[in-house]
Amino acid sequence: MVGKASASARVPPGFVGMNADGPIFDKSVNFQRQLNTMVSSGVENLRLIFNWSTAQPYKDYNALNKAGDDPANFANVNGVPTRYSDILVYLAAQHGLRVLPDVLFTPKWDALRHPHVHHAFARPARFGPFQNFLRALVKRYGPQGEFWSEHPELPYRPITMWQIWNEPSIPTWWPTRPWPRSFVSFMIAAHTAVKQANRSAKVVLPGLPNYSWIYLNAMYKLRGAKNAFDVVAVHPYTATPSGVITILSHVRDVMNKHGDGRKAILATEVGWPSSLHKGYGNYGTTEGGQARDIGQVLPMLARARGRLRLLGFDIYTWIGLERQHGRAFDYSGLLRDTPQGKVFAKPAFGAFRNGALRMEKCHSKGPLATHCRS
Repeated sequence: MVGKASASARVPPGFVGMNADGPIFDKSVNFQRQLNTMVSSGVENLRLIFNWSTAQPYKDYNALNKAGDDPANFANVNGVPTRYSDILVYLAAQHGLRVLPDVLFTPKWDALRHPHVHHAFARPARFGPFQNFLRALVKRYGPQGEFWSEHPELPYRPITMWQIWNEPSIPTWWPTRPWPRSFVSFMIAAHTAVKQANRSAKVVLPGLPNYSWIYLNAMYKLRGAKNAFDVVAVHPYTATPSGVITILSHVRDVMNKHGDGRKAILATEVGWPSSLHKGYGNYGTTEGGQARDIGQVLPMLARARGRLRLLGFDIYTWIGLERQHGRAFDYSGLLRDTPQGKVFAKPAFGAFRNGALRMEKCHSKGPLATHCRS
C-alpha cells in the first residue's frame, strides 16, 4: 500500500506525458505555441508516432528515382531512402521534453495484404526491413546518437524507450488472426534490433486496450514473449477513473504471476472523449464529465505509482479533431480544433493543468519541461 507520505510526494521527472497527434500537425496550428502551452501545463513526456511508411516510402533508390522523388530529401540507411523525424525530436528537445516514439505503419513495399480484414493497417510481411529501420532510429536518437552531436545547442534528451506498434489485439492494427503468436514473433525481432543498436534501451509493448490483462496473459504463454519487452504498456480506457486503476492492477497481477514483478508499466493512453450526443463510439461523456474524470484520475495515478510500478502516463490527446457525428475518439482532446483552424481549450485542459502541476509540486513551469518555477 502507498502511505500518506508517498501519496503526497512529488512524482518523478517524466511521469506526466501527453499524446500529440492529428490536428496538432495541421499547417493551421502553431506547433511551437502548442509545445509552449504543454510545458507550462506540466507535460514532461511526449508520445509521438514515428511513421515507418512515410519515413521509408521506397524500398530502394531505384524505386525512388522511378517515382521522380528528390534523393536530397532522404538519408541513405543501408540502401533504403529514409526521412528522419529530426524536426519533431528537435522541437521536443528544445522544450526539454522527453520523447516516447511509437513506431508503426508499414510501407507498401513490405506490407502483408489481408483482403478479408477491412479498414486495417497492413502489418509487415518481413521483419528484417523493420529491424533495419529500428536500428537506424536508435543509433540516431539514442544516447551518443548522431543527432545529438549534430545539435549540441539542444538540451540533451536522448530517446531511451521505444514503443513498438499499437493495440495488436484490434484487427485494425494487426490484421492476422489470431494475433498473439505472429505478434510475439514480431516483438522478438523488434527487441533484438533495438538491443543490437543500444543494449541499455528499453523496448515497450504496444498499448494493450480493452481486456489488456487477458491479452497480456496470452502473450506470456508463448515461447520467447517474456524476453521480448522491457516495459508493458496499457490503454486503460474505461467508464470511470477508478476503473483505470483497476485495469492497471489486473495487468500488474498478471506480470507478477509470470515473474515480471520488476518490470514497469506505462499507461500510454489515458482519457475520455467528450463525444456524448456528438460522436459515435464507447465511453462518451460531456465536456464537464471529461474534465471531472481527468481531474480525478491524475491523483489516483500518482497515489498508485509505487504499488503498480507505474513509470508514467500519457493523456490521449492534446488536440481533438471535433466534427459532428465523427468518431468518439476524435473528441478526446483537451483542446478542440475547428474547421477554421482555431484551437480552443476545453474544461478538461484546466483540470489536466491543475492536476499535473499539483503532482509535480509546481506553481508554474517553463521555459523547459524540467524547470519548475516554485
